[in-house]
Amino acid sequence: MRKIFVQAANQISIQQPLCNDWVEHPIVYSEPFCRSIDPDFKPYVSPVEGRRMGKILKRALAVSLQTLRDCQLEKPEAVITGTGLGSVESTEAFLLDMCQNGEQLLKPTHFMQSTHNTIGSLVAIQTQCHGYNATYSHKQISFESALYDAWLQLKAGEIGNALVGGHDGTTPNYFRLLELADYVGNGMQGTCGEAAMAALLRTEDQTFANSPLCELVSVKLLHRPTREQWQTVIASMQLPEDLVVFSGENGHPANDALYAELLPAILPGKATIPYKRWFGECFSASALGFYAAAEYIHLGKENNALLLTLDRAGDAALVLLKR
Repeated sequence: MRKIFVQAANQISIQQPLCNDWVEHPIVYSEPFCRSIDPDFKPYVSPVEGRRMGKILKRALAVSLQTLRDCQLEKPEAVITGTGLGSVESTEAFLLDMCQNGEQLLKPTHFMQSTHNTIGSLVAIQTQCHGYNATYSHKQISFESALYDAWLQLKAGEIGNALVGGHDGTTPNYFRLLELADYVGNGMQGTCGEAAMAALLRTEDQTFANSPLCELVSVKLLHRPTREQWQTVIASMQLPEDLVVFSGENGHPANDALYAELLPAILPGKATIPYKRWFGECFSASALGFYAAAEYIHLGKENNALLLTLDRAGDAALVLLKR
């Protein structure tokens, strides 16, 4: 079967946007909640268009267009998006208007942008991509679900390249709801952030001027796996010895206990990098973990990386990357 490569990737997060300065000079946060550091959006969207877009839409458009420019590609063959909350800021604004204005004088833009697939649709419209377009919303494995879709279609030869993204914003109001649900806060030592990441995947049949970041070897999604199923999946992936695990510890006791119990059992002795110490927690944080693993391999810091995502609901994902 044909090989799949990560040709380019970009991020907007609580680190410096659209660059990899975080590798050598990460910004350290002590606050429980931080908004993303936004770049200048003018190179990607006109001020007139930008006024009608929510933050997550402008971020998704910026990382997507920059990734395509890095590849010298005008439009992808497919746009596949993962998002846990979608355009939550627009949804929240619309609902608040309903409550505060008695369902009168509502802004239609907030309603139109409140659906989850608005993000992928905007990217496709802006790039004039008329091919496959899908959005996945599965909490913490939303990005991996989109990645799995792209990986399957690329392996099958249905498409030659795909723009895969993971996008989620967090508003102050929603952060308070997450605290009440004990998803963040309540003794958590890390930060809750935001994520916008886009990566171009392509098959070995396609060539680009720049070299790829790394190879995408396999993607595995698991629903409430038993210990025996974990062992079977790990054995089937034939993991290399020099492997580093990019794991999703975020400083919350309930979240980190999942990794503390599982990692020694299925990946004993493997070095781990908790990527959320850089990017914080959100439903698309694993998209930034994928980006971080690809950058580490591209910069020569690692030869092989495994992204491990665990959801408290019992879902899990494994993504293997190599030089």
